[in-house]
Amino acid sequence: MRKPRRPVSLGGGFNLFWAGQTVSTVGDRVTVFVVPTLMIFVLHASALQVGVVAMAQYLGIPLLGPIAGVLVDRWDKRRTMLTCDLVRLVAVAVIPLAYWLDQLSTPLLFGCVAVISGATIFFNVGYLVAVPAVVPEQHLVRAYSRLEGSGSVSEVAGPSIAAGLYSALGVAALLVDAASYLVSAVCFRAMRPWGERTVVTGSVRERLTAGFRLNWADPVLRRVVVAAVTLNCGGPVFVTVLPVLAYRGLGLSVGAFGAAMSVAAVGALVGAVVAPRISERLGTGRTLAWALLLHCLVGLGVLAAPALPAAPVIAVTMGCYGFFMSCINVCSAPTRQSRMSAQHQGVMHAAFRTVTWGVIPLAALAGGLAVTLLTGPLGILDAARAVMAAGTLLAACSFLAAVRIQPLLDAAAREKASAAGPDPAAGTDPALADSAS
Repeated sequence: MRKPRRPVSLGGGFNLFWAGQTVSTVGDRVTVFVVPTLMIFVLHASALQVGVVAMAQYLGIPLLGPIAGVLVDRWDKRRTMLTCDLVRLVAVAVIPLAYWLDQLSTPLLFGCVAVISGATIFFNVGYLVAVPAVVPEQHLVRAYSRLEGSGSVSEVAGPSIAAGLYSALGVAALLVDAASYLVSAVCFRAMRPWGERTVVTGSVRERLTAGFRLNWADPVLRRVVVAAVTLNCGGPVFVTVLPVLAYRGLGLSVGAFGAAMSVAAVGALVGAVVAPRISERLGTGRTLAWALLLHCLVGLGVLAAPALPAAPVIAVTMGCYGFFMSCINVCSAPTRQSRMSAQHQGVMHAAFRTVTWGVIPLAALAGGLAVTLLTGPLGILDAARAVMAAGTLLAACSFLAAVRIQPLLDAAAREKASAAGPDPAAGTDPALADSAS
């Protein structure tokens, strides 16, 4: 009788990192849920104003993204991430303080969210470097699966927790997110030192240029970039308009929408658990391509409301939406990291996020603006439905760029195996060597 396999230990450093990010993600869910709810019910904001604040959530990407990778390469990454947590703690805490002082406004929310966005840019560059720094390469997919799984668990509980906290505490619910950043910072402080400066030579301009060049020169990275840009041109439209559709178009209460989103996040959890198995069977690139297509197409399920009950429609649609998004996240980062040496990880990730996430602010703003313009002739319900459907179909075109990734990965693996045959020392993938040069 075979003994059940014990989970592979990824080390104490990863466990601290994992714990801190899990707690922080729960807090993030509170803020992501509470801010648009606060705008709609307290500030009586329009769809355009909701879109403007949603734009601020990603505004730091095109402004700070290029320089973030260069600077993070030159800084101690663990300390950088700890500092980013503390900056975000203060920015979140300002929102309830402003409310209690009767100073809360859309511009203030925009500013706070923009500061959080800026700190998150630097944090995320370190985040993607952190995992390969504390986890062996052969366990990277497993590590990302665990991070994605705990993030999905947080998303399952987060909206319900956020709805309950908002109902009980109002804007003070945001203090939960502030506290979660403190927990994350403490976990970083407890980790053994890692992530010291990896690049100290070369001008800032040279490093910036290298980051973009490395992403475009490698054929796999180039296709991942194009797919991600396409996805982020349409996906944020869908996400930005969703609370407007739920609250104003379908008349859902805060509690009902929170419960629907919590049920929906179960799909993301399942996706994080099964994505490594799917990837092992189909290949990482093939899984990524099909996940991109299906992630987008299932979003059309929201069109079933109000013909069918709104809350179940949102829950089921977003459950499938989250399932395939988890598959995308689990496969995307290892695919990119496998094509780049550790020396260039920081600038490569920063350039990737700058290009692929840089379109998100415009997409979020476009979604809110489109609903505002169409509400007159169509009404809020049909305007939101039409804009969300258009964004979803645009994002689905990302499949076209990703469909050729797996054949390229297979060809690189064959070349590496062939080169390693007579001389193991010669088993370096030429594509990797070119991208790292």
